[in-house]
Amino acid sequence: MLYLFLRRFFVGPITKLLFRPRVEGLENIPSSGPALLVSNHLAFCDSVFLPVAVPRQIVFPAKSEYFTAPGLKGRLVATFFRSVGQIPIDRSGGRASLAALNTGLEILQKGELFGIYPEGTRSPDGRLYKGKTGVARMAIVAGVPVIPVAMIDTEKLNPPGTVWPQWLIREPGRRLPRLVRPGVSIGKPLDFSRYEGMERDRFVLRSVTDEIMYALMELSGQEYVDMYAEKAKELIKAGESVDDHIKPRLGDTKAS
Repeated sequence: MLYLFLRRFFVGPITKLLFRPRVEGLENIPSSGPALLVSNHLAFCDSVFLPVAVPRQIVFPAKSEYFTAPGLKGRLVATFFRSVGQIPIDRSGGRASLAALNTGLEILQKGELFGIYPEGTRSPDGRLYKGKTGVARMAIVAGVPVIPVAMIDTEKLNPPGTVWPQWLIREPGRRLPRLVRPGVSIGKPLDFSRYEGMERDRFVLRSVTDEIMYALMELSGQEYVDMYAEKAKELIKAGESVDDHIKPRLGDTKAS
């Protein structure tokens, strides 16, 4: 299979040689059987570093535009995404969201690993944003272990607006560039079997999603923002501050 060939002889060796990613918690990945890997999403290269770190193949959903671009460049991009285990998903919502859910369930029913980013898109500023409940619905229906995975410092290698990770990073105040080693921290599996048959309860879905996001926050050390990342990107594009639109949580107080 092209995926295994590239991971073992091309993408894997080059990634490990150039970036020397730090990997913790591999013992939490089952040696066989299905599991849902849920990760924060800092950069485009997350979908490269995570599959390289895990010895088993991971299937990831990727937006369908990556697979439909015209010309030679478009075909090369589509081939690359397929080679690293990604499948096209329509993220427009509605029936498309149901199709994405069913695709994930089919992968898990085959006994494979399925990876998903609960935030739905990359973080615009390095913080952890509110998770979408589709991840909870998939976890409950599939009845498989949910393994939180934190990507660390990948946004420094692959800032917004860039496609490929940079080997050396230049920072203000430093005369010479430095090498940033990205991290992959794999947490202990979460069990949501107690919610079996409750995948239509929106309160259960939100509770499960929030538990997953809390686990990611603990693993990654990121600040949590109670807002969807897509909304944050819209605010930033409009020149507004995300912090000015964050609703205070229960118990929060503002200085008078």
